[in-house]
Amino acid sequence: MSRPPRPAHPASRRPGPAAPRRVPKAPPAEPRLLLFNKPFDVLTQFSDGEGRATLKDYIPIPGIYPAGRLDRDSEGLLLLTNDGRLQARIADPKHKLAKTYWVQVEGEPSEEQLQRLREGVELNDGPTLPAEARMLEEPQLWERDPPVRFRKSVPTAWIELVIREGRNRQVRRMTAAVGLPTLRLVRVRIGPWSLDGLALGEYREVPARL
Repeated sequence: MSRPPRPAHPASRRPGPAAPRRVPKAPPAEPRLLLFNKPFDVLTQFSDGEGRATLKDYIPIPGIYPAGRLDRDSEGLLLLTNDGRLQARIADPKHKLAKTYWVQVEGEPSEEQLQRLREGVELNDGPTLPAEARMLEEPQLWERDPPVRFRKSVPTAWIELVIREGRNRQVRRMTAAVGLPTLRLVRVRIGPWSLDGLALGEYREVPARL
């Protein structure tokens, strides 16, 4: 009766080819950073197979990419850069860059609701970090196209919300969690950069550093 073949000794096995090392991409010769005031209904990408509005319709500069995201149905400040390391520093939540939003909500916020936002609210992907939240006089903004749909019987109000995370649709989910559905969402500041002096659909180049 023949014996089954003995397994090869581990030492006799030849190691497979080593995984190629990822070479860090060299920084661009001329780092660039753009501030863009994104209109409503514009995708934060440069192409779309469905014919929707994209960044290409507004920014004719090759080789730059969004640092972070801003939902199609949100408006305001978007940063773009050609520097991968700067892009990562801006977009990575571990750097905790404060992001400031002006939020039009349905209803009249109570101090209790604002305090819940300040303390952090429970979402389906876990609790949020504490935020800054305060009432805001209606800001002087451009007209949104199309206009916000209101319910005549329900009042609306504006709040300013400052967060240091970057979860998907986080602001909308936070306000909904405390009973204040978001009607309009405008990002006005990221870290040291703001929308000041930037008209809707316009961009401005600033020094590429953080």
